[in-house]
Amino acid sequence: MSIVVTGATGHLGRHVVEQLLEKVPADQITAIVRNAEKASDLADRGVKIALADYNTPASFDGLFAAGDKVLLVSGSEFDKGRVQQHKVVIDAAKAAGVALLAYTSAPGSLTAALADDHRGTEEALLASGVPYVLLRNGWYHENYTENLAPVLEHNAVLAAAGEGRVSSAARSDYAAAAVAVLTGEGHENKTYELGGDEAWSFEEYAAELSRQTGKEIGYSPVSVEALTGILTGAGLPEPLAATLAGVDASIGKGELVVSTGDLSRLAGRPTTPLSEAIATALKG
Repeated sequence: MSIVVTGATGHLGRHVVEQLLEKVPADQITAIVRNAEKASDLADRGVKIALADYNTPASFDGLFAAGDKVLLVSGSEFDKGRVQQHKVVIDAAKAAGVALLAYTSAPGSLTAALADDHRGTEEALLASGVPYVLLRNGWYHENYTENLAPVLEHNAVLAAAGEGRVSSAARSDYAAAAVAVLTGEGHENKTYELGGDEAWSFEEYAAELSRQTGKEIGYSPVSVEALTGILTGAGLPEPLAATLAGVDASIGKGELVVSTGDLSRLAGRPTTPLSEAIATALKG
């Protein structure tokens, strides 16, 4: 029996593998990656490395075994038909008779276009009959703290979210929840709505940035159309820019407030405060 993690060298997948190494022997972990070089450090620590690509269904043949627990980390190639990509993994897991397939989805309350692929994948997973866990991950702190350069340059937080609030958490928090599911018992066919313990507004985010940098940083609400234009101007493809701006519109409607407490309960600790994520990013 292995614990298998797809996208294992990605932002979230790597956190999951690192935390698994603290709980189970390395030879019980299989990291599925597209580039073996990026996983060389994991291989050096005894993690099994498997090369496979969501776009090449045959690459998943024989990767899973009966009894495996699998974490399907959602793909990031928005233009490649993510539901079909994810179905490749679901079909391979079903054929092998895995014990559990956990999928990193999006909050059930999210109606933005970003959620469409996740809903489609959830439907495929439930239809497969494979024992599943839906890890409906909320927004990540890092979606903001990894893009601080323009904020600090212009002393302005731009968002099309109005006065909406976000229950974000750190990637390491969501990884801890996944690890709890992959190493624990009794999670079959459950859905977890995951988000940070504290919801914050963009005005509060700007105030915290001001406090930590000593600068006067304000929040400038803009329209969804304006934000789409700004993101396109910064080099993002128009469809992706529109999708991200659409998430802001959902935030404005309260769709990224998650108050279940599932994340801290699964992680076994409080979630990382946004202020801590900002401090880490500013040090970097």
